[in-house]
Amino acid sequence: MAARRAYWRGYLRLSLVTCPVELFPASTLAEQTHFHIINKRTGNRVREQMIDDETGKVVDKDEKGRGYEVSKGRYVEIDEDELAAVKLESTHTIEIDSFVPRSEIDNRYLDRPYYVVPSEKVGAEAFAVIRDAMKNKDRVALARVVLGHREHTIALEAFGKGILGTTLRYDYEVRAEAEFFSKIPSPRFDKQMVQLAEHILDSKAAHFDPAKFKDRYETALKALVKRKAAGKKIEAPEPPAKPDNVVNLMEALKRSLSDGKKRHVSSAQRSSRTSKSAKGTKRRRAA
Repeated sequence: MAARRAYWRGYLRLSLVTCPVELFPASTLAEQTHFHIINKRTGNRVREQMIDDETGKVVDKDEKGRGYEVSKGRYVEIDEDELAAVKLESTHTIEIDSFVPRSEIDNRYLDRPYYVVPSEKVGAEAFAVIRDAMKNKDRVALARVVLGHREHTIALEAFGKGILGTTLRYDYEVRAEAEFFSKIPSPRFDKQMVQLAEHILDSKAAHFDPAKFKDRYETALKALVKRKAAGKKIEAPEPPAKPDNVVNLMEALKRSLSDGKKRHVSSAQRSSRTSKSAKGTKRRRAA
């Protein structure tokens, strides 16, 4: 496997302790199916062009620039040299400001995850000291880092032999829940219904395992592309039937609990048969 290319290189600094580090994206969309815009008549790929909003003419590459709308239809132009004038001290340094309990970080603020690793052997010791100190204290570091010309707050936490860094959204980027939750009614209902719902939750208890999450749309999309490339006809399936409106919530909860128990027993029986079959195969091989 080819060596991964670092997304960012710089230094991790805690007070007077500094070590060189690299950031690698912890997530990727590379395996996801992507489409290009094509000319249906020729089958050729289509390239986008920038069009002047007023004249309708194509804008050449050297004529394109950045502009901020200060009033309707009026823009102030900002060129690259002027943007470069916005200098930030933390351009090449992840500067740790504070340490907080992980439980205090609201999940709505979590943005993009990165793996943080030491980039040189000479800094591995300092890196390990910072990592283990956070692990032992069960704390997450809040730091500043510049990615793509913008400064971000990044949460750093011990993660195996390395550090997991997650950029955080700013307060102005997160909407207040009151705007959406204020009109939710507070109906009166039988507490027994909550107990039934709790039993359903117990019957579906599991452990988090992302390997079990299957992207069914992506799988179907790949199959569709393969069939189409082979010249096969693609037909849309029948739309699924709409679920019936729940008239009696108590009865629906009871049926859900009963169905859950049946599936649990059926699953246990299949697991038992599979285990017995495997043991029988082992005995036959041994014989």
